[in-house]
Amino acid sequence: MRDSDGNDLDTFPSALGIVTRLACRRAEQEGVETGLLLRKAGLTQQQIDDPGARLAVRNQIRFLDVAATTLKDNCLGLHLAQKFDLRMSGLFHYVLASSETLGEALRRGVRYSAIVNEGITLKLHEEKEIRINFEYAGVARHSDRHQIEFAMATFVRMCRQLTNRRLPASRVSFTHQRSDDISEYRTFFGSHVGFGAAVDEVAFPASVGQIPILGADPYLNELLISYCDQALSARSTSRSSFGSSVENVIALHLPHGKARVGEIARKLGVSQRTLARRLSSEGLTFASVLQRLKSDLAKRHLADETLSISEIAWLVGYQDVSAFTHAFKRWTGKAPSAIRQASR
Repeated sequence: MRDSDGNDLDTFPSALGIVTRLACRRAEQEGVETGLLLRKAGLTQQQIDDPGARLAVRNQIRFLDVAATTLKDNCLGLHLAQKFDLRMSGLFHYVLASSETLGEALRRGVRYSAIVNEGITLKLHEEKEIRINFEYAGVARHSDRHQIEFAMATFVRMCRQLTNRRLPASRVSFTHQRSDDISEYRTFFGSHVGFGAAVDEVAFPASVGQIPILGADPYLNELLISYCDQALSARSTSRSSFGSSVENVIALHLPHGKARVGEIARKLGVSQRTLARRLSSEGLTFASVLQRLKSDLAKRHLADETLSISEIAWLVGYQDVSAFTHAFKRWTGKAPSAIRQASR
């Protein structure tokens, strides 16, 4: 199956498209013509109208971006996560809701999250506290803001609904930047929320793992697990682009001046030779991935009026503005200030 951009959904990570359909519905309620927004994102109305149609994650990210801009809602993902019926996630929701404890539900959630979104892999750490990491696979993390905020807020909201408790997270962090007012995020999560962090993560006190789930049904849970395993096995396991993995690691190290090939290879657990060979198999080089990422990030940061040019230079790995300006002109043919002025 292919999307309207020609992407093969059996090759690229796909998702149930819950947040896309929610954003589309809100846009319609506010009188926005969604056809144009969908076309910009490489989606069709037919895909939106079919609740069983999976959407390419990259198209979902693109749609949320254009929808947020059109709706003038810079916190679109967070807002959408707070109001929808959690049962929309179907089998995934019910296998969590029938678990005996929250700890068990979290382990089920990590195991079966690909049913909902193949582009986000969950990892659970149970030590002094319970930490859930959200890692991107086969999709460029830097291209997203609204989907990850929706996913993490939905996950926290689901934990609260399953236990009927206002569980405050002990810590929440996002790898993307936000320089505007984040008080709404602190209010929702009930804890400190950090942006520009090294990891996308939600943490809870270890004790929450023992909280019972109100609708626990071990017999139903056992049955649903078999269905989830079947659904998971039906999803391809070869959707992760190595180039995207390299890009996602580079993005975390750019501001710290550590986005060098040796360091990135070490973080990925491969040799420099293997890194080069695997990138070459996808028609890429480390230099081309690095340059494309810097260019894309710079353009995104320029759209944020609260960031100065010098701050943007640092965020994309430059120690001084002149070096950044020179590189940006090489990428786009224009100075950063000219691009910012044109977008006003």
